[in-house]
Amino acid sequence: MARIPYFDPAKAEGRARAAYEKLPNLNIFRMLGHSGDMLDSFIKLGNSILVYGDLDPVLREIAIVRTGVLRGSKYEVYQHEAISRKLGMSEELIKGIHEGPDAKVFDDMQRLVMRFTDDVVKNTRAADATFNPLAEKLSYKEMQELVITIGFYTLVSNFLETFDVDIEDPDHKSGVKLPGMQD
Repeated sequence: MARIPYFDPAKAEGRARAAYEKLPNLNIFRMLGHSGDMLDSFIKLGNSILVYGDLDPVLREIAIVRTGVLRGSKYEVYQHEAISRKLGMSEELIKGIHEGPDAKVFDDMQRLVMRFTDDVVKNTRAADATFNPLAEKLSYKEMQELVITIGFYTLVSNFLETFDVDIEDPDHKSGVKLPGMQD
């Protein structure tokens, strides 16, 4: 149960009101409404990561789900496992994210992303041992997107856990659809 009441989107003003007109009815957004116009900026950064980045969507979701696992955010993991499935990721791959970088299901690139994500979440600054092999395979832009993604979803996980945001009922239709997702 949430630690504070969810915000009533009908009471939103300014940029938050405009943001709510486009948002799916998810508890994370209902909780974020108390932040006022910050909601709009939060959504813009999240959309930049999820919709407009160059990083491969599977690698992005591996990093997001792994960040949620490491930060202990059940809501984050739940929502992004659903997105991962819509992208066509197998249950075996999703399970491997929980197991860790040495899970047999990962290809070389996925394993590098897992190790890098673990390192950044646990140590803030990635060691050369996890940074350099990945930097040889990703562009500078993709590397920076990956770090921004890990950082943003660390913030999201902290927010979700601090306010005990409830996972929606399994029959809840969120309306979340990203480019490249299967129906």
